[in-house]
Amino acid sequence: MPDRRDILRGAVAAAAATLPGVTMPITAAEPPTARNGRVKQSIVYWCFNARSEKWGVEKVCAVAKELGCPSVEIIDPEHWPTLKAHGLTCAIAPNGMPGAPFMRGFNNPAFHAELVERTTKTIDTCAAAAVPSVISFFGYKWLNPDEPKSGTIPTDQALANCVKGLKLIAGHAEKKGVTICVEHLNTRDDSDPMKGHPGYQGDDLEFCADVIRKVGSPRVKLLFDIYHVQIMHGDLIRRIEQTKELIGHVHTAGVPGRGELDEDQEVNYPAVIKKLLTVGYTGYVGQEFIPTRNPLEGLRQAVRLCDV
Repeated sequence: MPDRRDILRGAVAAAAATLPGVTMPITAAEPPTARNGRVKQSIVYWCFNARSEKWGVEKVCAVAKELGCPSVEIIDPEHWPTLKAHGLTCAIAPNGMPGAPFMRGFNNPAFHAELVERTTKTIDTCAAAAVPSVISFFGYKWLNPDEPKSGTIPTDQALANCVKGLKLIAGHAEKKGVTICVEHLNTRDDSDPMKGHPGYQGDDLEFCADVIRKVGSPRVKLLFDIYHVQIMHGDLIRRIEQTKELIGHVHTAGVPGRGELDEDQEVNYPAVIKKLLTVGYTGYVGQEFIPTRNPLEGLRQAVRLCDV
């Protein structure tokens, strides 16, 4: 029989586990999984493979299962059979461009042929594996992304280029039932190449939305990265309302710093996720923060915060 102290400890732990930002230890009796089922959460592979303890695919899959996340994303197709063996999917695929894929986007016609070829192949691979989306990018504004002094592409021309380039591939995406999600990124943080992207052309949400509306395809959508939108614009709930019909995928991270979704960052994640549900968003929410402490504890906290 448990004594009075055991009962009190259990009650306190149960109450604390419901509070935003509180991380409780993992126990066999109380697995740290998403329980509400209203939000499909996904673990972004690169954050927990390249930047922390370099988890391999088996480890990330095991963690996803433990936390109740049905997806591991931005992971190469060679690993999709492993995901499937664990009962998982890949919510959104990488686009196949080598190096830093966000540098060479549809804003520059010099890259259209390669982007169309690579994206076509990725769409076909996604369709065969029932992967719903592929990520894409607007690109850097430099005429030559490797040489910032090479001159810039004017905003109006970049918009027209993006529309033209995305229309080249939109029809194939529609035919295959795969959504191209083009990502908005911030240009304000220059502390780390994965925390901010000075020179990126798609740093203004209105520009991004205008491109996608002009393409006019149900298979070309916006990747609404909460971290990047907060840094560039703030006003997240209003921004979701303004772009609600365009959002095809969502990413998270703590602001500033792209760390955990904890009490040391400024976004009210439960409120933001509730707004996504209110506007009818039914896609995935990818956890894309860079761990600064125990990665499993950080993921567990993030999953609970977003499990509204």
